Amino acid sequence: MKILDRYLIKQYLLTIIFGLIAFTLIFVVIDMMENLDDFIDQNVPTFIIFNYYLVFSPEIIKLISPVAVLFAALFTAGKAANLSEITAIKASGVSLLRFMLPFLITTFIISLASIYFSGYVVPHANSIKVNLERKYLNRGFVFTGSNIFFKDSPVKIVNIAFFDNSLNQAHRVSIQEFDISDPTKMISRIDALKMTYDTTAHCWKAQNVAKRFFSSDKESANYYNQLTLFDLNFRPEDLASKQQKPEEMNLKELKKLITSQEREGTDPKSTLIEYYSRFSFSMASMVVVLFGIPLAATKRRRGGLAVQIGINILVTFIYLVFMKVSQAFGKNGALDPLLTAWFANLVFLLAALATLPKLRH
Repeated sequence: MKILDRYLIKQYLLTIIFGLIAFTLIFVVIDMMENLDDFIDQNVPTFIIFNYYLVFSPEIIKLISPVAVLFAALFTAGKAANLSEITAIKASGVSLLRFMLPFLITTFIISLASIYFSGYVVPHANSIKVNLERKYLNRGFVFTGSNIFFKDSPVKIVNIAFFDNSLNQAHRVSIQEFDISDPTKMISRIDALKMTYDTTAHCWKAQNVAKRFFSSDKESANYYNQLTLFDLNFRPEDLASKQQKPEEMNLKELKKLITSQEREGTDPKSTLIEYYSRFSFSMASMVVVLFGIPLAATKRRRGGLAVQIGINILVTFIYLVFMKVSQAFGKNGALDPLLTAWFANLVFLLAALATLPKLRH
């Protein structure tokens, strides 16, 4: 069986590589045709365009990996079925379940590698891609150091007009604190001309400060040349991450964002779904292979391999649509974030497992 396993794995991996290259080139050409006018209008240099699609490729590879893996599994298994190789394998006493083993082991390894790829490589590439779009195509231009507005705790809102990363200084800062029992009632407000982070004491020091207190019948104010604020939870490095999009964050950064949102009292549901989806989507290849190979391993009289591939590719896209629909329900609060991320996988895995008993024959 070692010779057969090596043969199947070799054919499987070569077809996966071919599928990834082919599908990626198709996506790149389509996107390039859509963006060609923008590249020309903005006089984008050729090497920048090349770099843009180089860093765009990881995102494409992540998205089409389940399709490429399924295509490779169907092509390899379907070819073996049409050439009666599977008939010969079964005649030698090897079950279809054992025939699937090289595909499953290889796909499992690919899925584990995909977790790292989608969790760290893709976000880094997306961050470079977004910066290129801002610089050369004027898309989504956001100056991350200005007009920063966020919750620091369930009762505290911070507004920073400008933040200087090189000096760890925030300018024109407003900190509003609300009554925990009545979020519409402000109990205090701090306005500071400048605020600097002390890396030794791990606290913020505000200068030219006006601190106001509000009650039902009066307002009072105190003024300080300098005031140390020990009750702020954010740090300078947190400000840049608050301006990042989830697709630009790696798994570690997403985890930190979730912790920050929970501390601030912000609903982390969308971020949790994104975090769990990095794992569930990486395992999608395993699910679609389990679902597709039993159908491809059966020799058909009509349609041949092309029809099998067409049907199963359609099933894959239905799977992807199903995943997006379940995410929409999850973001609306209808499903738990973990269940939302894995719901499509569980449904299709159950359907795949239902076909396994007949493969023992």
